[in-house]
Amino acid sequence: MSLTLKSGFTFDYDNLFGEGKVTQADLDSYAEDLKKAHEAMKVMRESGFIKAHLSKDGAPEKVYFSKLPYITEENGKLNLNSPASIQKLHDFTEHLRNNTDVVVSLGIGGSFLGNKVLFDIFCGEFWNTWTPEQRKGLPKVYFSGQNIDPRRTGDILNHIKAMAARTEGRKFKVCLICISKSGGTLDTMSNFMVMYDDLMKQDNIEVEVVAVTDPNMEKKTLLKQLAVDMGWQQFAVPDGVGGRFTVFCEVGLVTAAVIGMDIEKFLEGARDMDEACKNDDIWQNPAMLNAALKFAASEKHGRNIEVMMPYGDYLKSLSEWYIQLLAESLGKQFNKDGKEVCYGRTPLVAVGTTDMHSQTQQHQEGTLDKVVQFIKVAKWDNDLTIPNAFPNFKKLADISGVTMSEALEVARQSNADALKSNKRFNACFVLPELNAYHLGELLYLLAMSVAYEGELSNVDAFNQPGVEAYKRIMGPKLSELRKSKGL
Repeated sequence: MSLTLKSGFTFDYDNLFGEGKVTQADLDSYAEDLKKAHEAMKVMRESGFIKAHLSKDGAPEKVYFSKLPYITEENGKLNLNSPASIQKLHDFTEHLRNNTDVVVSLGIGGSFLGNKVLFDIFCGEFWNTWTPEQRKGLPKVYFSGQNIDPRRTGDILNHIKAMAARTEGRKFKVCLICISKSGGTLDTMSNFMVMYDDLMKQDNIEVEVVAVTDPNMEKKTLLKQLAVDMGWQQFAVPDGVGGRFTVFCEVGLVTAAVIGMDIEKFLEGARDMDEACKNDDIWQNPAMLNAALKFAASEKHGRNIEVMMPYGDYLKSLSEWYIQLLAESLGKQFNKDGKEVCYGRTPLVAVGTTDMHSQTQQHQEGTLDKVVQFIKVAKWDNDLTIPNAFPNFKKLADISGVTMSEALEVARQSNADALKSNKRFNACFVLPELNAYHLGELLYLLAMSVAYEGELSNVDAFNQPGVEAYKRIMGPKLSELRKSKGL
């Protein structure tokens, strides 16, 4: 059983729904809740309203992520995607082309994870080893700010300075893209200040800074004030778009611009997925169906762990992006009525075939508490055929003659079949190809799914009070540390 969109994108839920799995009776028991959830999504699209959603400051807050796939003048008034903002991103691409050696993207959480997905999928592991011609004049790209790690930060700085030392006849040009809505994010800003201070002291390095931050001019945040004072170019972290949803706005699209990715196709895929998710029929609405099946698997069958297992090395960061999306959106102690529920599935990262040789033993025979969510790419670019390099060795000869993608899919299907045979729930998203359009479809489907599940479970899928809790503790501890050092 599967749901296939006109684009070819498929949600195969055969191993998740039916006898011995989530049943029609399970879904029927949530019929009224599903109707209410779908109506809530309609209201969210139209007005940004989500029942009981408050900002971290306790004030009512609109939710605008569902507007991001649409490029309209009206959205521009909300600092969302507009013709002018998309043109600005294209202009940034051309500004960097043949003019910048290195970009360092500094961010954490949603300001890092979505950006890393785009980079990994469209650049791969060896982008920074390619010649400028192979990169079409675009810069090398590094990520920082996602941890307060002195060794790695120092390694990036030393690496940049070593590259600069080999550049003759001109200054080595580095662009630091600092992504923080407030400018007070400890992890990001500590890395940014260390790098900025060090690189600005180098005579052979020219530093450009781009700030991606709150665009509000009336009540400027710290990073906004810095950007205005220093004359840095700016992109927006819009109100109403939580960090884990920002891959579709300038927070993520700035990385798309850096690597020359097709921004319009990415948003078109998200837009077409959003149109599919407007369908009232659960069997034709991918997000509602996905949310309902996962919700029922958890509530009715105790499958409260979700393993996101894409098949492909460069899809691992997609699984890591999903970890934040699921954990922050649905991991809530209290529901919208203030009742303690301690809701949410625990998300886990896995990659096929790698983790078939490490985690699958637990998936196959461990506690019956998991749903394994596969991601499959149907058609790979530049596929390779396994040759019969050693014909005298039958075991090796027996795996020759098929492509690597065919062998990859045999492994995935074998894993799915084995799990099914032992009452292990699993499902598969199938991307016809790994391109900007289908990636936009998938990421938006996952984002809309957690919005639906938030309504089904009656928790606020758009706040993150647990994150704010440690921040309130961390601030005074840092102040105490500075006092102890006499600062």
